[in-house]
Amino acid sequence: MSARHHKIGIKHVIRLEWMDKTLDMMLAGLSAKEIRNELDIFLSDKKQSGGTGERDTQAYKKAVTNLMLTWCTPEKALIPFRDDVLAIAKTTPISERIPLHWAMISAAYPFWFGVAKQIGRLLNLQSQITKKQIIQRLKEEYGDRETISRFSRYVIRSFVAWDILEDASVKGNYLQKKKIPTDQKQVAVLAESTLLSTIESSHALKNIMDSSSLFAFNISPISGDYLLKKQSAN
Repeated sequence: MSARHHKIGIKHVIRLEWMDKTLDMMLAGLSAKEIRNELDIFLSDKKQSGGTGERDTQAYKKAVTNLMLTWCTPEKALIPFRDDVLAIAKTTPISERIPLHWAMISAAYPFWFGVAKQIGRLLNLQSQITKKQIIQRLKEEYGDRETISRFSRYVIRSFVAWDILEDASVKGNYLQKKKIPTDQKQVAVLAESTLLSTIESSHALKNIMDSSSLFAFNISPISGDYLLKKQSAN
């Protein structure tokens, strides 16, 4: 168990194109210092909505921190996993990277995983869900803190920015977009990320694949033997 399992961490909307920018720099071999400097410049005029304009310095630096701790300087225990995901990213088209980004940010910030889990559970019950319902469930798990309400909104808006959820006609209501397809390598990454995102040390394969935290994905079939071979190769 790590301290990351207990912290909220996500203090800014994280847009998909920012994740791609960070990953591209990692794949290009830039150092962590170079990537941070580039992100400081790149995000200095980027708004959470996707537009540009004058920004408060402290606001965008929170996003820089999230991006760095996800891809560039994760917790030491996550570095082997990050390196495995980087190897897959080298041959993954940019349009198919969402499972890789999701796996990394869930492992680095389990609160992202926790929000996804509650959203997935709600979507199993109804086609349209509300921010109030999501936050209520999160408070039951993490405690009734003001930070839960504020930071969960950043994660929810990130899901919308990633085209995983969409705003319904009523404000504060959300619908699920089309599930994202996955291949075996991506499913294996998502499965390992699920283990890294939870405090429990082990789960049955079926429970991992059926996890509500993976609601955004169309999970392709995968065998336990495939996962074992992958772990042996590592």
